Amino acid sequence: MLGVERSIEHRIIDLLSFFPAVAVLGPHQCGKTTLALQIGDKLGDTVYLDLENVTDLAKLEDSGGYLSPLADKLVILDKVQNRPDLFPELRELIDEGRRGGNSSGRFLFLGSASHELLRQSGESLAGRIAYLELTPFRLHELAAGDLDRLWVRGGFPDSFLAPADAMSREWRRNFVDTYLSRDLGQLGKTGPLPAMRDLITMLAHLQGSILNVSSLAAAHEFSRVAVGEYLDLFEQTFVIRRLKPYFANIGKRLAKRPKVYLRDTGILHYLLGIDSEDDLRGHPGRGASWEIFVIEEVISLLPDWQPHFYRTSQGAEFDLVMLRGGKKLAFEIKVATNPVLTKGFHEARRDVAPDEVFVISRTDESWTTAAGIRYVTVPDLPDLLAEFE
Repeated sequence: MLGVERSIEHRIIDLLSFFPAVAVLGPHQCGKTTLALQIGDKLGDTVYLDLENVTDLAKLEDSGGYLSPLADKLVILDKVQNRPDLFPELRELIDEGRRGGNSSGRFLFLGSASHELLRQSGESLAGRIAYLELTPFRLHELAAGDLDRLWVRGGFPDSFLAPADAMSREWRRNFVDTYLSRDLGQLGKTGPLPAMRDLITMLAHLQGSILNVSSLAAAHEFSRVAVGEYLDLFEQTFVIRRLKPYFANIGKRLAKRPKVYLRDTGILHYLLGIDSEDDLRGHPGRGASWEIFVIEEVISLLPDWQPHFYRTSQGAEFDLVMLRGGKKLAFEIKVATNPVLTKGFHEARRDVAPDEVFVISRTDESWTTAAGIRYVTVPDLPDLLAEFE
């Protein structure tokens, strides 16, 4: 994609050498199809089917009859969330191939719904499939000099690569409209477009806040149950992240509800009316925007770790705590170029007792203090976190 090498490409190819099926899931328009076709070109003997294309759908009316002769090819099934009813038949084909000695690289699924949502509608392929998430562009896939542009426009390829800010904003406007009016409808969730837009705009204004579904419902025409259903679907289609609290056994009053974020800062900025770096510089939501920008970068670099936040009623707080086994990494995220650490930071460090603690800001260089606090720039994150992959 215009010279941008996606970081998970080699992992997909490796997984296809072992699993009969690999699913690459991520938000609509994040580059899944482009990446899959690039992989297909490298592997050869590939068949691509778009499950929104009438001709391709017709081929699958007798899916067994069409796909059985393609046992020696990689079959890419795009927009698989539209046909979860195919999974039982694909399971039979995979098992048939296993019995015949073809146990790897049979199918590459592409979808814009989480594997939890796909499992609700289709037959489980447990033991036969590996799931990976493709995000919009992250800074470690680009150049360090792209940081501000990526932060303002977000990582969706067409938004990031647009020739001007105005065109990028227009793309994001159309993305939001299409997502609310078509993509959610295809997943069985429809509602009045103005009301759905109001709800997602409310979430933008609550960026980084503790989620209160009752308060959202009280300020909106949807019921509490309906708001909860929309939040589930927003999360399962990779638009929002609900970051769960980390509970340390320290006898303190801890936050018990998740924090809510729109994951892509470009979509966030469109909903907040932020069109440029100048707009962002003076906006009150700048800190929360930087927070999720960094959080998504860290999570993408540590995909096998579990993300949380930590907060007590006394003010101790870490913006991000990453867990894996018995290991804990803590992150404090500051938009300032000269970040000042508060008493709450030091209290959180004593409470959580992380193996490493990082302060990520917009400073120009990375360094470590005598107390073991590692100040890190976003461009330096890949090298510093590589030891924890």
